[in-house]
Amino acid sequence: MRMKMQQQAEQRSIEQAFEDFIRYCNVKNLAKDSIIFYENCYKSFTRFLPKESYVSNITLHTIQDYILWQKDKSISAIAVNSNLRGVRAFLYYCMKLGYLPKFSIELVKAEKKVKQVYTDSELQLLLKKPNVKHCSFTEYRDWVVINYALATGNRVSTIINLKNQDVDFENGYITLVRTKNKKQQVIPLSNTLSSILLEYLTYRKGEANDYLFCNSYGNQLADRSLQGSVARYNKSRGVMKTSIHLFRHTYAKKYLQAGGNVFQLQRLLGHSSLEIVKEYVSLFSEDLKLNYDRFNPLEQMVKSNSYIKLNP
Repeated sequence: MRMKMQQQAEQRSIEQAFEDFIRYCNVKNLAKDSIIFYENCYKSFTRFLPKESYVSNITLHTIQDYILWQKDKSISAIAVNSNLRGVRAFLYYCMKLGYLPKFSIELVKAEKKVKQVYTDSELQLLLKKPNVKHCSFTEYRDWVVINYALATGNRVSTIINLKNQDVDFENGYITLVRTKNKKQQVIPLSNTLSSILLEYLTYRKGEANDYLFCNSYGNQLADRSLQGSVARYNKSRGVMKTSIHLFRHTYAKKYLQAGGNVFQLQRLLGHSSLEIVKEYVSLFSEDLKLNYDRFNPLEQMVKSNSYIKLNP
């Protein structure tokens, strides 16, 4: 029996093994975006592999050659690592099933890319409220979305899945039903955002179970539709940065700049570990110095206690 299973593993094509992996991902109820990511990584990997490859033939040397192949195509180290993460998840699954011998797949060394954020001058342009009586619903909605993204740091996938009933104005909370880690999350609702959303709902209307940010027909927005709409909105305001995700980076930076707690930031952003938050602290370290004296305990004591005197 064991011999037969080994023969089946040896005869498993890379295509068949990947079909098994995607089926496993669907059974585990992984996010659609995660599955698309794995599929894109697989396409890159199979462009490198010979046709009709068997999964049992893949070795550490195969992975090393794949890395070199990507470098020859001038693919950045960050993109190489992104592809490797997807391929690694797939191959580790195959190793677990005994399709190929176990070996470790390490990422290549890459410099951390500085996370872009919106500047204050750009935010001022984007946050200027349009004339609700004369602008289109789409322009007004995008303005509200930008306010929401800056106030919460939520991902696009979370934003498009929000429903009217998820905003608790009375108690000041927003319930995030759709998150990346699939864990329901409750975050505070700021006073300014509360006012903006209350006014928006007088125009948007709809039932409690309707999507908060909808298209002109009241239907749920697709990820790409909202991304494209906000990109056009930004450009119309003279802002060439067009990513909604940059509001998440901006939220993190401004939260830390204002003296926000890293552990609270981790929970607010919905990260399972502090690793990503540590990246924010590292990347924005220069900017965090701006308000350092304001929040430094010693500086606070010196200002509040006249008896603390320093030598001239």
